[in-house]
Amino acid sequence: MKQKSLNLLGLMTRAGKIVTGEDLIIKNIQEKKVKLLVIASDCGKNNLKKLTDKAKYYGTEFCVIFSTEEISRAIGKENRVALAITDTGFSKKLKELLKQGGYIDNEEN
Repeated sequence: MKQKSLNLLGLMTRAGKIVTGEDLIIKNIQEKKVKLLVIASDCGKNNLKKLTDKAKYYGTEFCVIFSTEEISRAIGKENRVALAITDTGFSKKLKELLKQGGYIDNEEN
């Protein structure tokens, strides 16, 4: 399931449904465009806190999963510690795959 999830991230990138870069992610969270925020498990403490605080404040669902390297390789960009999915269908599909793989157990994460 992990590889399928990473492949799906690549597909979303090609479809233009992913936002990367801390400032752009935060801007999209504030505009309520983000359906699911994916944060790397090896993300720095400060970044993690900033992103999760914003997500919680604006009611954006998020999950902390995959490594920076896995995320970066999946979307074809270097050093990405987080990405925001802006498409409802893609975010639902990713959540299904992550649940099947046992990575997330509930909606709140």
